[in-house]
Amino acid sequence: MKDNVSGKNINVTQALKDYAEKKVGKLERFFDAEVEAQVTLSVEKDRHIVEVTMPLNGMLLRGETETSDMYSSIDLVVDKLEKQIEKYKTKLSREIKKPPFKYTSLDSKDVGDQPRIVKVKRFALKPMDVEEAVMQMELLGHDFFVFSNAETDQVNVVYKRRDGNYGLIEPDLL
Repeated sequence: MKDNVSGKNINVTQALKDYAEKKVGKLERFFDAEVEAQVTLSVEKDRHIVEVTMPLNGMLLRGETETSDMYSSIDLVVDKLEKQIEKYKTKLSREIKKPPFKYTSLDSKDVGDQPRIVKVKRFALKPMDVEEAVMQMELLGHDFFVFSNAETDQVNVVYKRRDGNYGLIEPDLL
């Protein structure tokens, strides 16, 4: 496993880096191929925050924890990621056993207990800046808002984060 440990508002000592690499490295047993992990250690007042992101088969595995001790935060984030991986692997094995998801018309009744799309919503993508998109999202009372970014001419998504701030999703064109 390739680990990239960085710090924000903290001097990452060699001992702390080694500990993070050792703990996150234990996740390697879940993967067949080489996996890269980005580990960010940060301190805000008395909160020691650890965030780990790992690209995985086109998905992004992410875990974040905070405690009053950096070593405890590292332990907890690894536990959280192990649970996510187990859940993902269980879901994958179930997906293999059942027929693939098919898009069916909204009025179709013959799909049994298969999940299906039950509502389609269409709306105009008015070009706007990010601040206007956040304002629209707040006015609508939604947790996210899809819009056409006037600066980039691309479809973007703004969303509310658990910490009360906002996030912006931009496409990464290949």
